[in-house]
Amino acid sequence: MTHSQQRDTARPRARGTDRSVARRAELIAVGRTLFSDTSYDALSMDDIARHAQVAKGLIYYYFQSKRGYYLAIIEDSVAGLVTRAAEGQELPPAQRVHRTIDGYLRYAEHNQAAYRAIVSGGVGFDTEVQEIRDGVREAMIEAIAEGAYGRRRIAPLARMGLLAWLCSVEGATLDWIGRPELSRDTVRDLLVKMLGGTLRAIEELDPGYPAPAVARRG
Repeated sequence: MTHSQQRDTARPRARGTDRSVARRAELIAVGRTLFSDTSYDALSMDDIARHAQVAKGLIYYYFQSKRGYYLAIIEDSVAGLVTRAAEGQELPPAQRVHRTIDGYLRYAEHNQAAYRAIVSGGVGFDTEVQEIRDGVREAMIEAIAEGAYGRRRIAPLARMGLLAWLCSVEGATLDWIGRPELSRDTVRDLLVKMLGGTLRAIEELDPGYPAPAVARRG
């Protein structure tokens, strides 16, 4: 099966009615919760149909297979996270970075099952799922780079620095939504300060990427 054919399994066959779109969204919402609590291999299509309270054939109708169903859930979650994190592009750079991190945390806080599916998943090593998650990381790196440097395309060292920071953000966010002992504002401010340290380290190693003034004060 080609990559494009695999993608097609994540798309609904019927798009013509509001009801079909709504039913597909309902199934994705159910699956998002199921896959956040149970591994991919442990869930059968019978299990999914029972939890969704629908006939198994309906899931096949919309998604063709369990894999297609899982990919649709991941892709839907990714779209929501990237949209939320990319809000505020009209703001000045420093405020844009602040808004991006805040949007990221808000999404994770209010869509915990979806966030866990994106970051940790339940399907084990799967190249296509990994590609989807890598796409989220690249979108986040580009959003931060645009806020910090005024451009989305950056040199390998700067990208590596931002990727290392983002991986720490993922780990901290997973821990936070599992043990919400700190307020979102506190976590956001901590991550912003950590980003400032990363930007200063990038500048030290590559003067072509000077840290924004706000990072120098951090």
